[in-house]
Amino acid sequence: MAEEKKESDAAGGAKPEPVRGTEPQLQLVGQYVKDLSFENPGIGMAVQRPQIEFNVDLQARRIGEQPQPPQYEVEMKLRVTATDSGKPMFLLELAYAGIFLLNNVPEDSVQPIVMIECPRLLFPFAREIVGTAVRNGGFAPLLLDPIDFVSLYQQRLAQTQAQPQFTMPT
Repeated sequence: MAEEKKESDAAGGAKPEPVRGTEPQLQLVGQYVKDLSFENPGIGMAVQRPQIEFNVDLQARRIGEQPQPPQYEVEMKLRVTATDSGKPMFLLELAYAGIFLLNNVPEDSVQPIVMIECPRLLFPFAREIVGTAVRNGGFAPLLLDPIDFVSLYQQRLAQTQAQPQFTMPT
């Protein structure tokens, strides 16, 4: 019979087993298109490679005050503009959202999870919708590059920390 190895901590004692049901959990409850707009003024124009401008905006809000565990709606707004020689080819705007349940997540970890991990789970589905809508609009499918949500989150934090704080005059 083989001996079972148990992990030990730095003091040489056995690490306690986590109590089931107390580890942090992130669950995607549902996802949906909130808004989709595709404007196609450039159809029929011969274009080799249009210039693509891509913007993403993330917003999150807690749903209700009482639900335990807490639920959050995370909304990803994507805007894709294609031009050729300054003329608009197409404009796509997508608001894609998901409802997430966070269970046993420490309060200081909620914001990074909601603004990094939740959009990371939503993005592949939003990317597919963008590609399909552009193809159905008469253009070659648009495959968006992956987004680094960690960098996006860090940039947003830096912007909010750089803004001057308003204080009431006394």
